[in-house]
Amino acid sequence: MTLQVTEVKNDQGLIRVLLFKGEAGFPDDEAKAFKSASVKIKDGKAVVDFGPVPEGTYALSVFHDSQNTGKLRTNAFGIPRDGYGFSNNSMGTFGPPSFEKAAFKVTAGKNNVSIKLR
Repeated sequence: MTLQVTEVKNDQGLIRVLLFKGEAGFPDDEAKAFKSASVKIKDGKAVVDFGPVPEGTYALSVFHDSQNTGKLRTNAFGIPRDGYGFSNNSMGTFGPPSFEKAAFKVTAGKNNVSIKLR
């Protein structure tokens, strides 16, 4: 399965991605993620190849770690200072979307996903 992340503000730092199979831990508990990845950014884009992923229902959370700290930078109100996104380009009202909103199916024929950062 391949993920393309677009609209990254700059090429500094890394794109960090968590792939969840089920809602446990979604969107930010790396210990409960099915797979995770950190990739370099080139020309405002990043591509993550997760290799073969078993069929099922998954959700992705992504953020731009511009200062390579391993954490999403936020302001005093908890609003992200760097780009972030979720599969289906879904959003929550206040905070992240539910697993159901971000969920997508991996089948033998559908293995490419794209997320635009906000």
